[in-house]
Amino acid sequence: MSRQLRVSAVSLPVEIGDVAANLAAVEHALRQRQPGPLLIVLPELATSGYVFADAAEARALAMRADDPRLVSLAGLLSPDTVAVVGFCEIDDGRLFNSALVLGSAGVLGCYRKAHLWGTERGVFVPGDEAGAVLDTPVGRIGVAICYDGEFPELTRRLALAGAEVLALPVNWPMVARPLGEHPPETIQLMAAARTSRLATVIADRHGVERGVEWTGGTAVISADGWIQATPAGGVATAVLDLSDDKSLGAHNDLFADRRPELYGGIHV
Repeated sequence: MSRQLRVSAVSLPVEIGDVAANLAAVEHALRQRQPGPLLIVLPELATSGYVFADAAEARALAMRADDPRLVSLAGLLSPDTVAVVGFCEIDDGRLFNSALVLGSAGVLGCYRKAHLWGTERGVFVPGDEAGAVLDTPVGRIGVAICYDGEFPELTRRLALAGAEVLALPVNWPMVARPLGEHPPETIQLMAAARTSRLATVIADRHGVERGVEWTGGTAVISADGWIQATPAGGVATAVLDLSDDKSLGAHNDLFADRRPELYGGIHV
């Protein structure tokens, strides 16, 4: 079955340490109504900023997944809209780099980043799930965060679990690349999208935070692996064609042709 989904990846002006200002920016992004069904993706740690001085600063900026300030964001969404918002989560004294999935009826799920990057290891506890797949009012949404996307096993797992589109909040630090080339993270996700026919919506940061320059890699990638949209005014919007058909012409099928018995220790 084929259908269309409008997606919007928003590069927010996040201010490290200013939860109130960041929540106001999130609210502004969610108020920008577009025809549905609509998926909105906001960056990693959008409510707090990313470059923490230490774990104590992160703890001071953290929120529970049921914090009224987060839950109330659902009231800004129409019934055919879903939003994925990165936030610094605290639960039972532990900190997680998390993404909250919201619909108009409230919280639909919360995913905790499984693969921690760099100094995140001194702040967060890694999640115990390699991405998440949620049934939502706009379809079956896969969710992962930033460095998670560099593991092909994770994106393939989500596709095999029936994800129609991957929502990926990120904070990509700028790295050197040849002139004219896409960021390496973008290239990896274009390949992953094509490998699993899994459309991907990336919400990245722009600008500089405490000396870290962000890549500005916000983009929408089709299930064929091509970039469909990059930001205009901080927002990348596209209408994606989604399908559960994994056939490749008349003779092949992306999933049916797999040979897991040949892949050794790779079990997905």
